[in-house]
Amino acid sequence: MEAFVTARPARGLLVAAARSGSGKTTVTLALLRALRRRGLAVAGAKCGPDYIDPAFHAAATGRPSYNLDSFAMDGTLLDAVAGRAGAEADLLLAEGSMGLFDGVVAEEGRTGANADIAARYGWPVVLVLDVSGAAQSAAATALGVRAYDPRLTLAGVILNKVASPRHRRLVEVGLARVGIPVLGAVPREAALVLPERHLGLIQAGETADLESRLDRLADLAEASIDLDAVVEAAGGRIPTPAIGHLPPPPGQRLAVARDAAFSFVYPHLEAGWRAAGAEIVPFSPLADEAPPAECDACWLPGGYPELHAGRIAAASRFLGGLRAFAETKAVHGECGGYMVLGESLEDADGTTHRMAGLLPVATSYARRRLHLGYRIATLVGPGALGAAGQGLVGHEFHYASEVTPPPGPDEALAEVTDAEGRSPGLAGHRRGRVSGSFFHLVGLR
Repeated sequence: MEAFVTARPARGLLVAAARSGSGKTTVTLALLRALRRRGLAVAGAKCGPDYIDPAFHAAATGRPSYNLDSFAMDGTLLDAVAGRAGAEADLLLAEGSMGLFDGVVAEEGRTGANADIAARYGWPVVLVLDVSGAAQSAAATALGVRAYDPRLTLAGVILNKVASPRHRRLVEVGLARVGIPVLGAVPREAALVLPERHLGLIQAGETADLESRLDRLADLAEASIDLDAVVEAAGGRIPTPAIGHLPPPPGQRLAVARDAAFSFVYPHLEAGWRAAGAEIVPFSPLADEAPPAECDACWLPGGYPELHAGRIAAASRFLGGLRAFAETKAVHGECGGYMVLGESLEDADGTTHRMAGLLPVATSYARRRLHLGYRIATLVGPGALGAAGQGLVGHEFHYASEVTPPPGPDEALAEVTDAEGRSPGLAGHRRGRVSGSFFHLVGLR
């Protein structure tokens, strides 16, 4: 297969859909791997808050994948991250989340919807169209997408879950009637479905035979998608790489937990910390490693501690070292990290495991309830995330619940509202040099 030769500046495409579950991730990974295999310098990005899909993008391309969020990032930060995402690439392929136009009620361009990203950078949209249960009628969905937002250009559609050659012909008749190009048609292929768990896909690092799965997806793309047409459809601009306005690092030598239980750290945050001169030192609680004593702050990211609660509770060197570290240095936990900083964690089977006991909170995964949405936070007191009164923006996405009383003003981390200004009240905890909440930080407000 001949490699692509490009002389044009870097361009972008948005792979989107009318709704969740249409196959965006499968198609995006298939395109990324196939284009890389052809010799194109292709990079991935993810619209909106998501930790899991970008790791798959990185595995498919060999390049970091960044999140682009028009609500949680101001324009300066968004441009900086988009520029970093597309640095040294010929093509930046951004994957949408949920439906193309799904976001919060906000001013145009700041809703968090995929469409904001495509409009800001002039990236044409490739629509993944799930045609299961429809034929010519699928064209009406694509037509509605094309007409809904005049800011966007619909480059064409990739049909997904095509049942047969006859099914494809019927769908294409409808699309031809409204003048929408078909860039590919992916058949039903259950064997290529990536395994899932409660927050989405099983993480890239935990997916068995990931490389062979990605290569099979590339084979699928070669057989069912017009890759030359997809590349030709790309357009718009990639901003100049930079670092936008980010929270300063919690320390200059920062211990960051990193393993199967603690893996949810946004690449743009780590890039910002490094740009500010911080050194990031990874350690593994699941390997019973304590935060290195030479570090001056510790960050426990989100992840899946509820799946490893027994091992964490038995990790005496980690828990003892963490408690000793917190006596003199800052420690912050996000979501899963917050759960581990608490008194106890109840797993899905109803077994309660003792945690670090550094914050007065107990959490339960057995009492499942979805907590999802953007959060705008104002810090109540000083700590690892900034001074009292500092505004932050981020999101929550978890099923675990706090089973202890909500914090009072003297121990809460922040006062929070959702994207539309409704106030859930005080959130998170702080005690001494330790802080944490279910809130994932994206940027400053």
